[in-house]
Amino acid sequence: MNLIGHFVDGKRVVGASARRGDVFDPATGRRTGEVELASAADVAAAVEAAERAARSWRDASLAKRTSVLFAFRELVHARRDRLAEVITAEHGKVLADAAGEVQRGLEVIEYACGVPSALRGGFSENVSTEVDSYSIRQPLGVVAVISPFNFPVMVPLWFVPVAVAAGNAVVLKPSEKDPSAALLLAEWFAEAGLPDGVFNVVNGDKEAVDALLDHPAVRAVSFVGSTPIARYVYQRGSMAGKRVQALGGAKNHMVVLPDADLDLAADAAVNAGFGSAGERCMAISALVAVEPVADALVAKIAERMAGLRTGDGRRGCDMGPLVTAAHAERVRSYVEAGVAAGAVPVVDGRDVEPDGDASGFWLGPTLFDRVTPDMSIYTDEIFGPVLSVVRVGSYDEAVDLVNANPYGNGTAIFTNDGGAARRYQHEVEVGMVGVNVPIPVPMAYYSFGGWKSSLFGDLHAHGEDGVRFFTRGKVVTSRWLDPRHGGVNLGFPTQT
Repeated sequence: MNLIGHFVDGKRVVGASARRGDVFDPATGRRTGEVELASAADVAAAVEAAERAARSWRDASLAKRTSVLFAFRELVHARRDRLAEVITAEHGKVLADAAGEVQRGLEVIEYACGVPSALRGGFSENVSTEVDSYSIRQPLGVVAVISPFNFPVMVPLWFVPVAVAAGNAVVLKPSEKDPSAALLLAEWFAEAGLPDGVFNVVNGDKEAVDALLDHPAVRAVSFVGSTPIARYVYQRGSMAGKRVQALGGAKNHMVVLPDADLDLAADAAVNAGFGSAGERCMAISALVAVEPVADALVAKIAERMAGLRTGDGRRGCDMGPLVTAAHAERVRSYVEAGVAAGAVPVVDGRDVEPDGDASGFWLGPTLFDRVTPDMSIYTDEIFGPVLSVVRVGSYDEAVDLVNANPYGNGTAIFTNDGGAARRYQHEVEVGMVGVNVPIPVPMAYYSFGGWKSSLFGDLHAHGEDGVRFFTRGKVVTSRWLDPRHGGVNLGFPTQT
């Protein structure tokens, strides 16, 4: 049985933790390994290693930091297929989707290679007589990243390369459900020349999370996960005096106006609703059809769903299993609740015949029509392949519905009316907006993050916000006296 440990101070550490958890292949239901669950003492050892490394890494030149990141980028790019295989083996998403995840992570590494330009300060000469003033940005020290199961590579790479480029040392706690990819990243960072202790990985559960949130040497915490846990991480971390960015859950709406290209909209709804088995915080889970297009749109979506192949992600299928048996059962219970509440199950994923082992964690793509805002399949973040169609009578009703939702992560509008699209992007209370783009995840040089209960904290992930999050500003005012100056003056200093 494969025993998955930690990565601390430049090397793998196995056998240090007394508690263990199971790791499964979701497509077969078979246990493939055990992951060590870090204690508070294990976390403290990783933080201490990061503290030691941070003292010298902060003084490393920008040229040195970027040379490591360029080398790391080349290693990840060359081994991307290996990384995708590990993701699929532990998460279950199909290989093509896993490869896409690696690509989005690579984009942030590439952005981090250019972070020195974002660290430049300003300089003002002679703000007062022979007095200059300038600003600089400096690293925080030790920072923690707590990442979710659904993107075991992309989400860590949203934060770690930027934090490292800015001069920090990092302790990453990945999900215990799919921990192996993070360890590969740590090994490849070391191979790229990153000094020991600058990047550490501790696997674990709530005990490890709490230890990171409470440790006084951890200056900042980046988190991605469900809204209840994001709120908890933000509150506990903030109470401990840390800077926190906690990205939470979502209920993403896709609004389809009557003038939209319905074929394009149907393609987008299927792609955004069922990719990665709906286990995406940017998945479309609520489709808002502005009448009179609902009947035609639902029919087109159902037609496309009939051609989807659910099964083992290594067999060329379109959609893989859910991540665990418990999660599959949870999503199945929402399908049952939707039927009981009176929603129309146009396509019922409980009837799927997967191309995979019968013991896998299967639930096929599910489409509900005539969903109302009081149903749990609409109100809750299901995090599975369940798409709910809500019918409304007007554009204004659609916007009111989206804005009334407590989440504000991502949204999309499908229309051929530029004025309507511009009005929507202005009026909608959501952090990321797509116009005829169903999953509007920003490129790495912009920042990722939502509004309302989808984000706790002020700064988003990667891009300029990421650089600001992992650094703090300092302003220096200096005077270098030349030989002509001198004498004593007890008067109040003036700006002359």
